[in-house]
Amino acid sequence: MKTWYEDDAFWDTWASFLFSKERWENAPEEVANLTSLLRISPGASVLDLCCGPGRHSLELARRGYSVVGVDRTRKYLQKARRLAKKQGLKIEFVQEDMKSFCRVGAFDAAVNLFTSFGFFEDIKDDERVVKNVHRSLKEGGVFLIDVIGKERLARIFQERDWYEIDGAIMLEERKITKNWGWMENRWIMLKAGKAEEFKLSLRPYSAVELSGLLSDCGFEAIEVYGDLAGAPYDHEAKRLVVVARKGKNKTG
Repeated sequence: MKTWYEDDAFWDTWASFLFSKERWENAPEEVANLTSLLRISPGASVLDLCCGPGRHSLELARRGYSVVGVDRTRKYLQKARRLAKKQGLKIEFVQEDMKSFCRVGAFDAAVNLFTSFGFFEDIKDDERVVKNVHRSLKEGGVFLIDVIGKERLARIFQERDWYEIDGAIMLEERKITKNWGWMENRWIMLKAGKAEEFKLSLRPYSAVELSGLLSDCGFEAIEVYGDLAGAPYDHEAKRLVVVARKGKNKTG
């Protein structure tokens, strides 16, 4: 049986919500911030893990970075390739599961953005992702993960919420389980007199938990921020952004 993140119908149905016009417009600022945070310069090789339709991959390439975007959703990659071709950008897009992708010593930096981490019920799968990224980085390479932190989630948590986007109404139900170790969601979209419902779940991470995972998988010099601009991770933090470096003279 397929899990929610393996269901192409989910990603297709929610594409306009997940990748709204506003989010596309935010990409240049986000990329400017993250490249500053990572301290990487044009020409560096960057892995965009879970790249979706490429809103960050495209912007990185426009700024002169050598980009490989990886995602499992075929339609998203097709759109990313079309946009790259239209804009004259050379980007390699790879369809592969984030648990299995590894290209040893290939990248100066890797990014995993927009809460694309913690999907797997077995935490060993999260560890597998991080270890593969560690192996894929060059010595001294840097990895950035951007999620919504457990601390912020607890502060703003609502059991039910709704939004209206492009003539559609989205209803969202949330439930915390496993002693704050898991969150189950029910998303319903009402559009043109039809209702579509999906269930999805993920593991919320705190700053300490995510930093510990990266450390356990071999990363060093771990820094935590409250957004991609480098704000402190405190009671006002909007995101949990963790930056970790692969030590030199060590094998992955």
